[in-house]
Amino acid sequence: MTRAAIFGAGNWGTAFSLVLADAGTETVLCGRRASVVDRIEQEHQNPEYLPGILLPESVHATTDPGAALEGADFLVLTVPAQSLRESLIRWAPLIPAQTVLVSLIKGIELGTCMRMSQVIGEVTGVGPDRVAVVSGPNLAQEIAERHPAASVVACADQAVAERLQKACHSTYFRPYTNTDVIGCELGGAVKNVIGLAAGIADGMGLGDNTKASLITRGLAETARLGVALGADPYTFAGLAGLGDLVATCASPLSRNHRFGRLLGSGHTVAEAQQEVRQTTEGVKSCASVLELARRHGVEMPLVETVVAVVHEGRSPREMLAALMARSAKSESLY
Repeated sequence: MTRAAIFGAGNWGTAFSLVLADAGTETVLCGRRASVVDRIEQEHQNPEYLPGILLPESVHATTDPGAALEGADFLVLTVPAQSLRESLIRWAPLIPAQTVLVSLIKGIELGTCMRMSQVIGEVTGVGPDRVAVVSGPNLAQEIAERHPAASVVACADQAVAERLQKACHSTYFRPYTNTDVIGCELGGAVKNVIGLAAGIADGMGLGDNTKASLITRGLAETARLGVALGADPYTFAGLAGLGDLVATCASPLSRNHRFGRLLGSGHTVAEAQQEVRQTTEGVKSCASVLELARRHGVEMPLVETVVAVVHEGRSPREMLAALMARSAKSESLY
């Protein structure tokens, strides 16, 4: 039987453990806090993150990374983007030689501007054929409630992508394979930033025309950066691009959307952080996405606007006026 270890027992890690178990994969969650792990192991639930969701009895949990990794075919990483490197440095010596490392993390590392697969490769020394990503419109609460959803599993090695596809393909979770790791990761990271912008617009009381414009132009910005990095532009029209972007910009279940909505309604960044409580990847990654774009000479005005509001103290209305005052130009994806 295929075995997977999930490192990170938050919303998405817990929801994905349910997906794997329902697909017939032997699954163990590895968490930091004994209180969370004990509830999962003994009561098959994680009420702090997914209240009311009963996990399959085949899902187990531990605080011991070595025990979780024993015989693992897949190591699934769901920790926050900015703590991945530090965590992997500790875990790397424990990872079996055959294990495929799978990132469910949607962010760009501050300072290095690396995608998560690049961080994984640099820290562990594993090649691209052993690094995969899962990305798509996958709001954890809906997945945990077994609502039908699709996603993308990407790896440079098609055979590895197909193995991962089989490990997580269930009656309600339909994964498609792709070899464009760059495009899938970038779509997942940038959509968080555009999700903040959409939330800000909703918080300001703006309408669907505004949101549709943000989604469309946000997709154009993402595609421009993706092409500059070597991604397949068609990836951004799929689940890891447009699909994930629409879900994040439209759903109140999205932490990035919720955080942005609070900012748009007049809350400070500190107040929004206190209200949302959990990691909101777009808040930190927006700065690294913008830096990555500048390194490659790519213009991303929506991302610049979000950075100005989140990190420079500019007001949403001030930045909206500046965005709308930009010079008129021809519509272009690239």
